Amino acid sequence: MAAIQHDIVWNDRDANFARLAPMVAAAAAGGARLVLLTETFSTGFAVDNPHLGEPEGGPSSTFLREQAELHGVWVGGSCPEVPADSEPSDHRPANSFVLAGPDGTVHRYRKIHPFTFGGEDAHFRAGTELAQVEVEGVRISLFVCYDLRFSDEFWGLANTTDVYLVPANWPEGRRNHWMALLQARAIENQAYVVGCNRVGQGGGLNYVGDSRIVDPLGELLATGSQGETILFADIEPSRVAAVRDQFRFLPDRR
Repeated sequence: MAAIQHDIVWNDRDANFARLAPMVAAAAAGGARLVLLTETFSTGFAVDNPHLGEPEGGPSSTFLREQAELHGVWVGGSCPEVPADSEPSDHRPANSFVLAGPDGTVHRYRKIHPFTFGGEDAHFRAGTELAQVEVEGVRISLFVCYDLRFSDEFWGLANTTDVYLVPANWPEGRRNHWMALLQARAIENQAYVVGCNRVGQGGGLNYVGDSRIVDPLGELLATGSQGETILFADIEPSRVAAVRDQFRFLPDRR
């Protein structure tokens, strides 16, 4: 597993594709089988831009699919996509976590909880369905940023999850919340959690990363802060099974 903690050029997809392509190549060369980018990796969290949305299968998801096929790995991150089944009069995008496989397979999760405090709810539609994907024997549940605050969604998928992926644009001002919640979701669900956050500045906010890969007991396997970097860690379903067998907490839920 690799999580790429990167800066984002505001509202410039081509510039972001150009800066991210060598990072994805480096992650794949480092042995990663799945590479995670951030939330709105191609545009930044520019939620009030009325022209931000792109069609499903547009430039951002095409970039992910091409990178996956080029390097023979899975690549994912979120981008603003107008769902194909939208009403013609509704041009609002969903914050769509797109996960592309090396064989051309594409999975999508639409962010269920738009970030009301940041105005996302006014410009983005909310998703309605949770999403899980199995990659090379690893059971993966997909979430995006603000979803991290809603533990019930994570709880509901725990029994069939080995790792939760959480791309984000989580600002510096609430960085302690981000770090604490990532570890809490791992501990309470006895699963890996991978949080991939951006760095740099955008929309008047500062982002310092604090990306991390957390194991099923809440131990930090890899962390990043401040600058661009790539985090690596092994995700082992057998580790999840062993922790849940030793500490039988999940069956005690009521």
